[in-house]
Amino acid sequence: MLKILKESNRLHETIFMAISVIFCLGISIFRYIYTGARTFLFLNWNLFLAFVPWALTSLAAIKPVIQKSKIRIAVLLIVWLLFFPNAPYILTDLLYLRFRFTMPLWYDLLLILSFAWTGLLFGFLSLWDIEQILNKHLKPVFIPLLSTVFLFIGSFGIYVGRYLRWNSWDILTDPLELMYDISDRVANPFKHPGTWGMTLFMGLFLNMLYWSFRLIQKRNLPPGPDAGVPLRGEGV
Repeated sequence: MLKILKESNRLHETIFMAISVIFCLGISIFRYIYTGARTFLFLNWNLFLAFVPWALTSLAAIKPVIQKSKIRIAVLLIVWLLFFPNAPYILTDLLYLRFRFTMPLWYDLLLILSFAWTGLLFGFLSLWDIEQILNKHLKPVFIPLLSTVFLFIGSFGIYVGRYLRWNSWDILTDPLELMYDISDRVANPFKHPGTWGMTLFMGLFLNMLYWSFRLIQKRNLPPGPDAGVPLRGEGV
């Protein structure tokens, strides 16, 4: 496995993400042992869901055969989009931040932000993978536009999960009710200003974060036509 990760330029990334996950797990378990309260243990499940889109695109990266079939790419993209909102979703867990006598407020803030940042990294790295996959089949000029759209779709998914309380797997367990809720908001947008208000502003926020992330990543890249979607390991 190490050889495969090294050949696909993902070894350092995988190690870093593993360390980040262990750190998050550690501070949540410490809080549980120290206070006896299970208050924020749910963040570990949310982080696992955030891990899924990165796991999907990582699998596609280390098994290039997946990228050679347009049907496989389409299936990957659909499944990835279903789980992608789980990555930035953890940001909304800041709603649970409040003063508790059992733990300092700063610790709980650090705890939630650590999970949120790790989740965002999973999401952004997976989106970067999607860009590289699509770059082989589409003109590069379309890639940034698609990434922007995906981030707004992710923002809408955050609303669906946070306020409508739907989960990614509900597309299989209760598809009719899920599609009704979504179609009602699409067909009657003025009846649901909260939906589109959050989608718009959260989408803008996610785009600001993602393109800041990409700007930093691109700083040391040489100028060229392919500089927009660099390969893993370049510019590091």
